[in-house]
Amino acid sequence: MEIDCFIYDEWRPRIRVASSRRGWMDATPESFAYRCLPLGIANAHGWEIANAVGFAARWTGGSGTDAVEIRLDDPATPPIDAPVSLFGQGTITFHIAGLFRTPPGWNLWIGGAPNEAKDGIAALAGQIETDWSPYSFTMNWRFTRRDHWVRFERDETIGFFFPIQRGVAETVRPRVRPIDESPELKRQFEAWSRSRDAFQARMRETPPANPAEKWQKLYYRGVCPADEPGAPDHQSKLRLREFVGLPDGPAPPWRSQAPSEAAAPADHLALARRDWMLRVQEAHRALSPRTAGLRRLHHVDPERFLDEHYAANRPALLDGAIAGRPALTLWNPAYLAAKLGSAPIEYQGDRMRDPRFELDKDAHRAVMPFDRFIAEIDRPGTGNDRYVTAYNSGANRASLAPLHGDLGRLDSLLAHGPEADEAMLWIGAGGTFTPLHHDLTNNLLAQIVGRKRVILVPPSETSRLDNREHVFSALGDLTDPATLASHPELGALPLYDVLLEPGQALFIPVGWWHQVTALEFSVSATYTNFLWRNDWTDGVR
Repeated sequence: MEIDCFIYDEWRPRIRVASSRRGWMDATPESFAYRCLPLGIANAHGWEIANAVGFAARWTGGSGTDAVEIRLDDPATPPIDAPVSLFGQGTITFHIAGLFRTPPGWNLWIGGAPNEAKDGIAALAGQIETDWSPYSFTMNWRFTRRDHWVRFERDETIGFFFPIQRGVAETVRPRVRPIDESPELKRQFEAWSRSRDAFQARMRETPPANPAEKWQKLYYRGVCPADEPGAPDHQSKLRLREFVGLPDGPAPPWRSQAPSEAAAPADHLALARRDWMLRVQEAHRALSPRTAGLRRLHHVDPERFLDEHYAANRPALLDGAIAGRPALTLWNPAYLAAKLGSAPIEYQGDRMRDPRFELDKDAHRAVMPFDRFIAEIDRPGTGNDRYVTAYNSGANRASLAPLHGDLGRLDSLLAHGPEADEAMLWIGAGGTFTPLHHDLTNNLLAQIVGRKRVILVPPSETSRLDNREHVFSALGDLTDPATLASHPELGALPLYDVLLEPGQALFIPVGWWHQVTALEFSVSATYTNFLWRNDWTDGVR
């Protein structure tokens, strides 16, 4: 996704990536406020507009434009950069020196910086349809106290904006439900509540010396109680991009000089060297028949698998990994519908209307009876519109539980718990598609019904794959002729094109890029509960 800011020669928009830091949060004992991850994510979730000139202002209490007095530090400040009393009603107005354009259906929300307050004045918020509007917009602040001088410093944040999809809020079906309707959520919440009470009791009885040990970090790490995995795309840090092409160059003096930004040229060189080294390592592996290509394993020896694949971060195709499982012979649309009946199933719906369906997956959550879902996807033409994915696994745990007995166990590779429900199921029609991305865990993708085409690309190629948002590539589909035409360099990518058939499993190591297409009605299972460590999310940005 792109946001363009169009400017005239004399315009100097002062835009910067938002900082996660706040002065009041820094001042809390042991920086306690930063333990609240939602605060930090909200702080950094957009771009800031910096003030061009220091000034003081006050409101006398009237409703006219003459009721606000503004004293600029530099009276010679150009009008485009100077705040004015434009609308009355005790407001100050900042002109935004840019005409913004967003993709169709996307607005810009603009207001004050999240979790930041200013004594005597408050930021107003607005939402602008910047996909079509040829008009500029303003940022406005309204006094909350009369006869009180308010000070704005040069480079202080006076506006904060981020894109928001038009119409999504109107698709929401809000409701209140008794907690007993979601026994799994109730179980997890009550387990967390007990663990939190016990944790706080320990903190009172024996306070640790290390501040890092004074909080549980469950939400921060993106895990549920008992270290059960939460969302696979959980974020503990945002990494937005600066606007390029600003008149003052790539690093204007008013931008925040965080260490990574201050050292941008050195960082660029370091990244280039890292990419070179990764590609050299991948090329070295290709020199030996024992390490080159995608190995096909007819028998899995756990120790050899650990040495040659899991620890070596090398994919492998496991033939017959789930041979003999009842699911391979029993599962078809009719059997599945009869087995689960009208149990409610959460799925991803209306995906074909949204090119960002994977990034916007929360907006595509829907529920229907399972037998009806099967009937819907078993009809010709369903394609990618409806799909039960691993992202829905938490909500579907109870409904899908009767199927797990047909899956059996893979003790040679997986650590099984008391409940055989480690499989995260994917159920969809031919044409369901998962765009190019990488995961934050090692995954075992087992194919049960139908065939899937999986394209794998090693982590050494990350810099070529336009990784703009979290774990996703903006390229989406490496088989799309339009993508290949606009990115001819992709023709030289080292990749593995895998046809995954029923009974086979594909080991996809952490960090390996992949996209998956179902060639017909398909059921797959993803496993992450390996015998060896599989939690690598600390420090992910």
